Amino acid sequence: MQEKTDRIILGVDPGTVVMGYGLIHIKNTKMELVHFGTLHLSKIENHPDRLKKIFERIDHIIQEYKPDEMAIEAPFFGKNVQSMLKLGRAQGVCMAAALNRNLHIEEYSPKKIK
Repeated sequence: MQEKTDRIILGVDPGTVVMGYGLIHIKNTKMELVHFGTLHLSKIENHPDRLKKIFERIDHIIQEYKPDEMAIEAPFFGKNVQSMLKLGRAQGVCMAAALNRNLHIEEYSPKKIK
């Protein structure tokens, strides 16, 4: 498959307390930042409500900026199993929002992204 030379990529660093995202426009060999932001979720106490908010924000970003694909940080093993489970849920919700809008998803390891 040939890579598109004009595309917008939505990058997501999922989290259930703070989620970061950014959009870049790649045209030929030039890369331009389109938009970035964070979603702060600490004031929402109920975990399912946080997941709903994540889904809604990602869905809104996709509708507004119409990215061609999503890049998301892949799961990693940490010492705290509960934290890892919550992070996995946040990743899954982001992926579900992308899949719901027919976006291609690429996962990258935390070391590769950072």
